[in-house]
Amino acid sequence: MSLDDRNYSEKRDFIRMQVQSKAILEHAGQQSPARCLDLSSSGMQLEVSAELSVGDRVRVLIPSEHSSLKGLEADAEVVRVGEGTKGSLILGLAILDLR
Repeated sequence: MSLDDRNYSEKRDFIRMQVQSKAILEHAGQQSPARCLDLSSSGMQLEVSAELSVGDRVRVLIPSEHSSLKGLEADAEVVRVGEGTKGSLILGLAILDLR
């Protein structure tokens, strides 16, 4: 199937990688454990138990499992909030800055 054959909602400017990685979400001076579900060069999707709203600015830390590689640290904005499992939220984040 070519890209032109897909539904418009499936088209993206950047490919998303499924990662399923532990992450830390920082917002308003608080840190919350999170799980990064997918990642692209312009955004990511996180599952968290923290209460956040569209427009909130956050920092996301994804530690590296390898001592020789630096982890990911990004400033991001919440652009979508959905319901996850067991009271968690699924956040769509737009990456504003990579550190």
